[in-house]
This record gives sequence, structure tokens and C-alpha cells, in this order.
Amino acid sequence: MTERTNRTVLLRGGTVYSPADPFATAMLVEGEHVAWVGSDGAAEAYADVADEVVELAGALVTPAFVDAHVHATSAGLALTGLDLTGCPSLPEALARIAGYAGHNGGVLIGHGWDETKWPEGRPPTLEELDRAAGGAPLYLSRTDVHSALASTALRELAEGLEGLPGFHPDAPLTRDAHHAVRRAALAHLTPAQRRAAQQATLDRAAELGIGALHECAGPEISSEEDLAALLALAAENKGPEVFGYWGELGGVETARRLGAFGAGGDLFVDGALGSHTACLHAPYDDAPHTGTAYLTAQQVADHVAACTEAGLQAGFHAIGDAALAAVLDGVRAAADRVGPARVKALRHRVEHAEALDDKAIAAFAELGLTASVQPAFDAAWGGPDGMYVQRLGAERAAALNPFAALLRAGVPLAFGSDAPVTALDPWGTVRAAAFHQTLDHRISVRAAFTAHTRGGWRALGRDQDGVLVPGAVASYAVWAVGDLVVQAPDSRVAGWSTDPRSGTPGLPDLTPGLPLPTCLRTVVRGRTVHQA
Repeated sequence: MTERTNRTVLLRGGTVYSPADPFATAMLVEGEHVAWVGSDGAAEAYADVADEVVELAGALVTPAFVDAHVHATSAGLALTGLDLTGCPSLPEALARIAGYAGHNGGVLIGHGWDETKWPEGRPPTLEELDRAAGGAPLYLSRTDVHSALASTALRELAEGLEGLPGFHPDAPLTRDAHHAVRRAALAHLTPAQRRAAQQATLDRAAELGIGALHECAGPEISSEEDLAALLALAAENKGPEVFGYWGELGGVETARRLGAFGAGGDLFVDGALGSHTACLHAPYDDAPHTGTAYLTAQQVADHVAACTEAGLQAGFHAIGDAALAAVLDGVRAAADRVGPARVKALRHRVEHAEALDDKAIAAFAELGLTASVQPAFDAAWGGPDGMYVQRLGAERAAALNPFAALLRAGVPLAFGSDAPVTALDPWGTVRAAAFHQTLDHRISVRAAFTAHTRGGWRALGRDQDGVLVPGAVASYAVWAVGDLVVQAPDSRVAGWSTDPRSGTPGLPDLTPGLPLPTCLRTVVRGRTVHQA
């Protein structure tokens, strides 16, 4: 039976995370909106008129999370197929590939290898890959999705591969060669396979209390057909909501035709640190070059100006300091051309934005840019023994992902996963920001939670959403939790307080090692999309 959208639901007997009432224990939802928050005693007045009364039994109710950067098809393929994330060694990776190839036909697609975490310190050779794949076409993206392993059979499907930038006869493929083999692999997905992968991502997001996703599509990372199919599937479902971004230079009209929110997302200015393709001012510590620049400041300026004239949000993938400098120079030139107020009003985005210094952070604030960032990157690759140090050395690595400095400067943060680069894991993402491996970059749990809820809506220009107050959209999640605390960003300071006199709503204790909250129910615009 179809769930009515005008139902009245009363939730009581728990904790409601709401700025309207820091001590709220109950909430009333009418149709798609929050109608009231308050105490259990006052909620008795609504019990007889509610279509459903949810007894929370001490559970926590929060706004649903927003994941501000995903790739739904690729994430779904990793969820349902060959995922080497966390694989401990090269021999184990080859064994998993062989096992997967033995039970699947056609083009094989997988993800997640990371040679920096293997004792061997190297990816498989082409000969090893072909042997494991049993001669089948195999595409296997690295964990950062900026390089890939491709078997001989798949390389033969990608015409003209040897003449493309980033081609290597034996090593992983990068740049245009990588894009070519990815297109060849994805072209062999049937509509049913693509739909199943996308549905798997939507289902997993709902299970984790995620109510909305920002899909970062584009001609180099997916296809027009892929984005159109995802938006159509999301429209059929009760949730999560999906907002599409189309990352193509000069792609304003394509973005409009596809129904995308913006012409940005993964519009690549550079690549990734793990694949040595992030664009740097100074060479890598472990490679004699500075990475790859895909766009110039002039191209950035032209794109931002065109998007601003069209009233459409622009956005760029930029990780290295040189790539970020090109973005900032370009946005500033666009502001000089079309007017700074018009540029700031659209809240153009920068995805990842890892290598920021104080000058770049000040420019973000000046130009009204949103930093769409992924705290799980630091959890995966930060720290004294992580990949960042291998690539950049300790000093440069310690400067990456400066969330605290961004907040102090007033730069809006929108948190995401970049799934499948890191997993859909919203509470893990909040924990990663609050317990950043560089102490100076840590932010409070409350600020991190806001960046992963309201931050995603603010990036869309919807400042009223992502908070449980009367009149707000009723997209929320119910959680089984332990103690609720107010956690500070730095263990060297008074870390938390359970004193109710503070009047600050509490959130789960996310100290590393403690279990994360379990989602009991996810509701999007008043409709239940997950119930444990």
C-alpha cells in the first residue's frame, strides 16, 4: 500500500536534536513537514489525532544526513560486486579477482585497490592481472578512482588507447587512457545492471540515515545516460533525494537538459594524490613531477562566468595547491567579469579542496565558495604513516584538509564520501572530522554534524532545510545510541559535557573505538524509506 504523504506522525519518548528546543523529547510531523517539537507531556495533546505514534524508547531523532559527493553507479557496483577496499596484500587481491572472475561473465568491474597499504608496495603487473581475470575484460579502479588496472582484453575494447595521455603498456592507466577504459567497461553495463547498482546505493544510503545525495556525474566519470537514469530512478523512489551535477566544461545546456542542479562536481582541474595526478606547486616527494593540470585559470573563469550568467551553480574537482590556485584565479577573474555579488550568490563549489593554505582559505571566503570535502580521506590516508606523507612528506601532509581553519574563516562546509572512494558512512565521516589526525584541523562533533546535514542543503541554496524545527521538511533519522554528549574538537581541552544546564543539544559520543549509532528508521519528506 502506498504511504500517504499527508499522514500525521507523533514521535515521543526519546531525544529530538532541534535548535528550537534543546530539551525536546517529542516531534510531530504533518505530511512532508515538521509541525512541532517539544516535551512528552505536551505531546499528549497530539496523541489522539496522530495517524501513527512512534515510541522512541530513548532513541535519538536527528535531521537525515546529506552526502554531498557520490558516484551512485560505481558505488553500487562496489557494494554488489568486486570491492578490494581494505584488501591486505597483492596476493589476496589477485585471489579475490580470480574468485570473482570465476563466478561472473562479460566485462568485470571492480574497485578499491591501494598499493600503498600492501606489503609489496606495488600494483599487479598486466600479466598477473590477465592471469587472475582468466583472460576476461577487467576494469579495476584504484581507491581514489583516478587511475585503474585494465586487463589486456579490456584494453583491446578501448580503441586508440596507446596514443592517449596516461597510457602505459604494463602499469595502471591514468588521465585520458583511464577515462577510455572506464568508458569501454561501463558501456557494457546493461540498463538492468546499472539500475541494480544505483538502487543498491540508494538502499544503502537509506539504511545509514542519509536522506539526500549529490551525484557528481560527467562525461569523464559516467555518462549522460547514467545521470538521467539515476535521476529517473530517484524520482520513482520515496527517497533518498538525488541532486545531480554535470561536470563538463561549457556544459550549461547539457546540465539543464539533464535536470542537473549544477554544471560542476567532478569537473577535473587535476587528479588525486594517490595516483600522483593531483597538481602541485612543488614536486611529489616520491615522484619527480608535480602532477597533472587539466584546466587553466582562463578555462575556469569562462566556465564560472557562463554558469553565473545562466544562474547555474558551477563546481570543480581540485585537490593540489596548484589546481586550487587555478580555480581561485579563475573564479576571481569571473567575478571581475560578471560581478562579485552575482558570483557569490550562486555558492559555486570546490570538491575535495585538500591542499589549502591561509591565503587560499581567505579567497574561498571572499568569493563565497563552498568547500565540498571528505573527512574520511584523512582517516584513510592521513597520519604519520599514511599515503599523504608518502606522497608529500610530513610537513605538506600535515597541512591537508584544514577543516578548523575553513570554519574560522566562515567558509561553508558540505561533507560527503566520494563513494566509492570512501564508503557511505555518515557518522564515521563526522568522527573523522572531529578526530582529524592533525590536531589543529579538528572541529567539534556538532560542527561536523552540521556540515553533514545542513551543509549539504546550504550548498544547494536551501538554508531552511536540514534542521528539525516547525515548518522544516521532515527528512530525519532515528538512532539507537548510548550517552549523548557535547564533544569538543581537541582532547587536550575539556572534551565533552553532559551537563543539561549548557542548553546545547547532545550528540552521540564519537570517541574512536566506541560503536557508532545504529539507524532504526529513515524518513524523507515524511515518507519512511528505511525501517530496521
